[in-house]
Amino acid sequence: MQRSNVTSVTESSDAPKVLVRTEGALGRLTLNRPRAINALDQDMIALLTDALDAWRDDTDVQIVMIDGAGERGMCAGGDVRALHGQIVAGRFEDTVAFFRAEYTLNAMIAEYPKPVVTIADGITMGGGIGLSGHAAIRIVTERSTLAMPETRIGFTPDVGGTWLLGRAPGRFGEYFGLTGGTMNGADAIHLGFADHFVPSDRLDALREALAYRADPTGPSEIVLLFDETPDPSALPDSQEWIDEAFSADTVAEIVERLRSSEVQDAVATADLLESLAPTGITVTLDAVREARAMSGLREALEGEYRRVLWFVNRHPDLVEGIRAQLVDKDRNPRWDPPTIAELAPDAGADARAYVPERPLF
Repeated sequence: MQRSNVTSVTESSDAPKVLVRTEGALGRLTLNRPRAINALDQDMIALLTDALDAWRDDTDVQIVMIDGAGERGMCAGGDVRALHGQIVAGRFEDTVAFFRAEYTLNAMIAEYPKPVVTIADGITMGGGIGLSGHAAIRIVTERSTLAMPETRIGFTPDVGGTWLLGRAPGRFGEYFGLTGGTMNGADAIHLGFADHFVPSDRLDALREALAYRADPTGPSEIVLLFDETPDPSALPDSQEWIDEAFSADTVAEIVERLRSSEVQDAVATADLLESLAPTGITVTLDAVREARAMSGLREALEGEYRRVLWFVNRHPDLVEGIRAQLVDKDRNPRWDPPTIAELAPDAGADARAYVPERPLF
């Protein structure tokens, strides 16, 4: 019942980085680097793109599913260690090519003419949100942990993350964008990062139903047969202090409001923000608010592309953040500037106004 008509890009001679196959009416794409929690590299992005291109006009493929191999997660994000190596070596063309390919894939998933179903089971962060968050049908489980954690390495959310964050209720977009905080499955549904909660022990049956079940005919109706109501998200309990603090105009004012709060979590959030790269959180605040007013995902991706390449070409914090967290692992980044008080007043505007040499689309 299976056929495979798309060639795999391989990590080694015996380990495909992405499993590409069809099962009945279902085209399946499984990220296959479980030891790296399926972190994305350029080969994987190329394979995913090629498969979607091949299936676009294939009448035998009616639904596409994207998931990840292993028990740990769908996708921990992009391969930022490789990104660090490119930037340090001055291979900026490779870096630009990676981001252009990744963002083009994100837009392709959002605009695909056939239903794309994603299963964000386990850790799904950064680049994993770019794959899962823009699909037509987005599934989470009791094991799901979602985040846009880019500010933890002195960076800013991308892969369309600002588009999703900008549409979260209240000021949760600013909160999760700046803090890089994690969401469980119920949180992800509440915030608009997912649509359905399916227990992990029902995923295999769901995959089989999507592949072979003809009645009901629509994938959304099939998913509803396996959907359950998760325990309620606790996020609404925090919305009042989050909205109050994160509606402030600047990062400095946000921290000031958090410090003056009587809520313990608010004060802890102020501590966290003051430990992160001042430039990264300032650029992120500007990006989320710009995306909130945008007309669509492509426009948000273009805004992210400008900011990302500004960091790559103009600012040292991205390289420093990756070094401190993932290369040397000393957990002691030296941010530029080191404190929020020393921020230039136009830091966010500079990144927003950056003009890349090559357009995204």
